[in-house]
Amino acid sequence: MYGIYSINTYGNRWFAYARNPRVREQKSAVTAGSIYDRNGVLLASTVDGKRIYQPDEAARRAVVHVLGDDEGQVSNGVEGFQTAYLYGFKASLAERFNALFSDAPRQGDSVRLSLDSELCTAITGYFNAYPDTRGKNGAAVVMNYKTGEVLAEVSLPGFDPAVKGGVSAGSEVYWNRATQSLYPPGSTFKVLTTAAALENIPGVTDMTIACTGGLDVDGQAIRDYGNAIHKSLTLRQAFIKSCNNVYALLALDMGDQALRKTAEAFGFNQNFLFRDLVVENSVYPTTNRTRFEVAMSGFGQSSIGATPMHLCLIASAIANDGVMMEPTLLRQATTPGGALRATFEPKVYRTALKPETAAVLQDYMRAVVTGGTGTRAAVSGLTVCGKTGSAESSRRGRDVTHGLFIGYIDNDALPFAVCVVVEDIADGEGGGSTAAPIAGDIIKYLRDNAEKVSN
Repeated sequence: MYGIYSINTYGNRWFAYARNPRVREQKSAVTAGSIYDRNGVLLASTVDGKRIYQPDEAARRAVVHVLGDDEGQVSNGVEGFQTAYLYGFKASLAERFNALFSDAPRQGDSVRLSLDSELCTAITGYFNAYPDTRGKNGAAVVMNYKTGEVLAEVSLPGFDPAVKGGVSAGSEVYWNRATQSLYPPGSTFKVLTTAAALENIPGVTDMTIACTGGLDVDGQAIRDYGNAIHKSLTLRQAFIKSCNNVYALLALDMGDQALRKTAEAFGFNQNFLFRDLVVENSVYPTTNRTRFEVAMSGFGQSSIGATPMHLCLIASAIANDGVMMEPTLLRQATTPGGALRATFEPKVYRTALKPETAAVLQDYMRAVVTGGTGTRAAVSGLTVCGKTGSAESSRRGRDVTHGLFIGYIDNDALPFAVCVVVEDIADGEGGGSTAAPIAGDIIKYLRDNAEKVSN
């Protein structure tokens, strides 16, 4: 019984494993199918036995982590994870029988992705458009919160898959930061703490909570950005101003169990088993839960870790009235003859929170962009909602701060959620000054290319 469960659950991941002998044998006998983006842009094809990618280097670099490379350096890209389609394993018995009597080499299926490759390329340019983010590592994810379709999945730094041997094996440039890197979410986690407070603290929206600027928890001080002192704040005001003191107090008031329960409702500590993406599991800690660690968890520190993909899913769930859709990359697969092999329908992943709780968060996130820390994500003509974050972490023994923004467009014609993470930002900068402007540029692209991204 466990064997049957394992095959059904993990079979696609085992099948796509690069050292699978059956796959290696098939690859030597079948010409890999082509890969297209949502608008029919050819991303990868096979010519004279050689895998060919887009002619533009910037475009190749922008999608390399989601697409993968023919040397298999990128884990779980489309090139590897969709082996079953690309190398003809889905061919019918009749197709295989006919191939026995044909002189032409066998062809794999072609796949069409939900990805907008031009948007991915544009995002790499947005990172380099600002002095505070130019040359920085990071990630960005864009998805349709009604369907789960992923339009962009960008990881920086990138590399050019057309240049062989240009990067040493095992280099971090092969790492897909959008789906594999666990970042402390910082103040973006306050959307979950707010959800937990709304559902666990009676009358919390009518309370005023004191911010002294230096909350003492077990002899350790919790301070706000710039050592700000906000005095008395309502929950809504604390969310807009992103007050750490208030959110530490909320976490202590409701307790670790309630906060963890809400986090797990959003997918933390769960095993992500999506149909066509491999996403690292996000973590809400279950050990070393001192009062100080619980307080720190209220504003997304402690040992909390989440991928940009998951953070985008969190924003999507809030936008979608509490319903989190499963993220998907595949739109359809077609046979070598052009017949439709398969289409991929939207699927609900989980219900993360009640619609009435989501409605409160929608109002709060709107206020962040209109008059809070996320004003640089505002775009004329659209209702944009979001939450900024600055997360303290370490890299190679050095303390660093990451800038984050999660948000969405409140528009049925443009139902898109966004997550941007900028690594190792300068002292004095935050998510509002680094990640939010990039998110604003992404939202402008979506506005200006509405027909293309909504087809």
